[in-house]
Amino acid sequence: MIEFHDPRAPTEVAVTPYLLGIDLESGKDFTVGFLANGFPDSDVFLQEVATALTKRTGVKAKHWNKGNASIPASPKILDEIKASCQAVIAAYGH
Repeated sequence: MIEFHDPRAPTEVAVTPYLLGIDLESGKDFTVGFLANGFPDSDVFLQEVATALTKRTGVKAKHWNKGNASIPASPKILDEIKASCQAVIAAYGH
């Protein structure tokens, strides 16, 4: 018989489930923004995430790339996201 040892220590912190602010599978017409930070392939990675999400939920996807990982997103980009999206996914890549 094989026994597996779980190396995680017990925790005193209660597990809090992560809930989305919107229900993407509700059938409502949602647009999700995808904000790449400018690292190489961050936009490629988010394109793949968007493809998988749109196939699963039917949401629309809009993409932005801030072009430089060392600076904040511009007010123009943030205003565009706020005006056209109900949620946003930001990510980086290397």
